[in-house]
Amino acid sequence: MNLKSSLFDNKNGMSRILHDEIDASRRVSQELISLLPANGQPIVVVCIGTDRSTGDSLGPLVGTLLLEKTIPSPFFVYGTLEEPIHAMNLTEQLAVIKTTHDNPFIIGIDACLGRLKSVGIVQVGEGPVKPGAGVNKDLPSVGDAHITGIVNVSGFMEFMVLQNTRLSLVLKMAKTIANGIYFASSQFPAKQTTITHFNLVLDQEKSV
Repeated sequence: MNLKSSLFDNKNGMSRILHDEIDASRRVSQELISLLPANGQPIVVVCIGTDRSTGDSLGPLVGTLLLEKTIPSPFFVYGTLEEPIHAMNLTEQLAVIKTTHDNPFIIGIDACLGRLKSVGIVQVGEGPVKPGAGVNKDLPSVGDAHITGIVNVSGFMEFMVLQNTRLSLVLKMAKTIANGIYFASSQFPAKQTTITHFNLVLDQEKSV
């Protein structure tokens, strides 16, 4: 386990946390809580990616891990290994979410590519994630806030890089993110008592 302290990058209001550092999930939760609204909006977590690509499975893994937890807050999760949200259905799913939920606060979850020294870092910040930017896809931006995980190196043959990303790393990062969201939901004031349906990156880091 990496025992180094968190790497915080205050530029652009984004925090960077090593996925395997001590208490990484709680640090993710603290950063997320600081971004959540206090006006009673439903909080919708949109986990983007596909189970057909190892590197791009981070989002669906997070969604699936959240399905295994009981989240005691007004959190709604979309995008799992069973029902992924990806390039082919993203626009449709966003429309469903905005029809189902009244003025939702959306958190976009996605894998991204970056510099070699950044691989394994979880990023939490304001603003949307831009799915597909790392592989030259023109997809709608997602979220009022985002959590992304840098799963591999960008710059050359991104599709092959994603296919050859270590599943062990992606799974560890997904567990850190899912636990962080769970911790945040446990501390966030509950606005609703039931959940009916569970269903980025900046500058040099590019979402996939």
